[in-house]
Amino acid sequence: MNIFLVGYRCTGKTSVGKALAQRLRRPFADADEELVRENNMSIADMVAQHGWEYFRQHERAVIRRLSSLDNYVIATGGGAVLNPDNITDMKNSGFVVWLKAMAGTIRYRILPDKITETQRPALTDKGLLEEIEDMLAIRNPLYEKAMDMSVETDIPDADGICDVILKNLKTG
Repeated sequence: MNIFLVGYRCTGKTSVGKALAQRLRRPFADADEELVRENNMSIADMVAQHGWEYFRQHERAVIRRLSSLDNYVIATGGGAVLNPDNITDMKNSGFVVWLKAMAGTIRYRILPDKITETQRPALTDKGLLEEIEDMLAIRNPLYEKAMDMSVETDIPDADGICDVILKNLKTG
């Protein structure tokens, strides 16, 4: 059984995923990193050169492949839940954890994040906080549909978040 981490940008999917994988002695995979490696370009470049549809098609292929693995901890891209087939694959091959944070927390984390600045394109032409709020309004119901459990990540404590996930895995 895989463990998939879903949620918006900068909610802790990669940092929690690495910590969780280490604690469970499992391999870790980051869908965005796989996508960048396979396409030999950043997500921002993929979207700029080929558009969002191209990116989402390639993201779909990565999620399909990662879902065929077993006993991995997998961080997904923030928009992976936009494709219902991704949700189906994740739920069929593992346990889905939604890492949640408030819009203000996400904004606070995005501003100094160099990966966001250089590799992740804006999703709208709005200001950052308005974009986050708009995207959360669209995506939160999808994260909720996909999840087996959720964890608040506004207080950045990867170990504490891992403890919550592990407790739910044992009792779930």
